[in-house]
Amino acid sequence: MKYDQYGQAYTTEAELCELLYQMPELDISRFQVEDPFKYNDAAKSLYADVPQLRLFHQLDWGDVDGFDRHNQTIWYMPDVYKNMDIAQWILDQCRTDAELQRVGEELLLYIDRELIDLLRYLKYFVDTMRANGVVWGLGRGSSVASYVLYLIGVHRINSMYYDLDIGEFLK
Repeated sequence: MKYDQYGQAYTTEAELCELLYQMPELDISRFQVEDPFKYNDAAKSLYADVPQLRLFHQLDWGDVDGFDRHNQTIWYMPDVYKNMDIAQWILDQCRTDAELQRVGEELLLYIDRELIDLLRYLKYFVDTMRANGVVWGLGRGSSVASYVLYLIGVHRINSMYYDLDIGEFLK
């Protein structure tokens, strides 16, 4: 298995055949292959009822930053979340002036880093996990320094209570 500069996995026909010897039930239709034509042509000529191999398509986004910028414009979530005023929703969760102050500071950092769509997606993700009874951890790493993520429900560590600096997360 090989990976391109964007993390896409692909393989050769020979490598895929070796995998099939090891795992005969493997669904080969899920793999991208450098040169699937010989296999696909043979399957067609034999009228074999087997899945076709997919051709590996090299993406052309320039550098990895270009790839990341492109992916930041594509969020697979319902329109209600895509169009949500997440900043207002987060501000509405605040109960004290200190919380409003902290959230305001954090939201400016998220805006500066163009991460507002990420906050919308996290709200959708957390709501979906809750609706489906998925259990996730209390909090991990530097993300617990974000009070905004606490309000969204990403983690359960109140960074204001523990006086955690948002600079530990959004450096």
